[in-house]
Amino acid sequence: MTLALTAENGAHSFDIALDSQSALDLRDAIFFGINLAPGSAIPSDGDPRIDRALPGFMFTCGPDHIRHPEPVEGGTEGQFYPLHGSLSSHPAMDILYEEDEGEVVCSARVPVSLANGETAELKRLWRADRTTGHITLDDVVTNTGERPWPPVAMYHINFNTRLFDEGTRLTGAMIEGGSLPWRFGEGDMKIFCVPAQETSQHGWADVAIGPIAALGGRTLHVRFRTDTLSYLQVWRNQSPGCHVLGIEPVSHRQAGRAELIASGEMKDFAPGEAVSYGLSFELR
Repeated sequence: MTLALTAENGAHSFDIALDSQSALDLRDAIFFGINLAPGSAIPSDGDPRIDRALPGFMFTCGPDHIRHPEPVEGGTEGQFYPLHGSLSSHPAMDILYEEDEGEVVCSARVPVSLANGETAELKRLWRADRTTGHITLDDVVTNTGERPWPPVAMYHINFNTRLFDEGTRLTGAMIEGGSLPWRFGEGDMKIFCVPAQETSQHGWADVAIGPIAALGGRTLHVRFRTDTLSYLQVWRNQSPGCHVLGIEPVSHRQAGRAELIASGEMKDFAPGEAVSYGLSFELR
């Protein structure tokens, strides 16, 4: 089942597809007739859980793990957190979809079975303003299990870089120098992760990619809450057959679980406790 956040007026045209079979993440993201999602231009990591989510415009890591597999603390030998955590491929339930001439709203809850044997629930709320073109996401993750565990989150917002040209740049206060060409660094693949909280304004960070000629020279702005998404990770891959750049608000710096837990950066939350995240994007 796919749900859509749409606007068809001249000033703000978008058609955003929500995937109810995979945590209500985003699949196609069509602005003014152009799909920003990477589709087949993004490589598979060989994990069937996330193969459904990868071609889409946004999928969510967590709530128990982000990045590549690592051993479960206190688990049995060979027990690992999966690539990008346990959320992907869990279906949304109790979906509520409402719309009028000015706004589209979609909410749902996503019960999640975690790799450590515990459970969590994601409550997700999407809003799309048809007048301004502003699209927002508010998430709340609750520990519904019997033991404490540390919550983590990363939002992969992935672009098909075939749409970019030499004038397209990545811009944000958290980036050294304030701006980089979209094809930053050397080689076919590059990644960096930088703090975003220190340069945020009123608790929100802003990063932009553009201008995008295929969208009439417009720029896509991504904003995210820095109290719980304190870092920005950016990844690009131009290996043979790949054309993707990811803008990735993330809860923790690029380090292994053991290091983050030992430093106190990955803090447990108890059964019944909740943590919230927020982001938005807008083309202008």
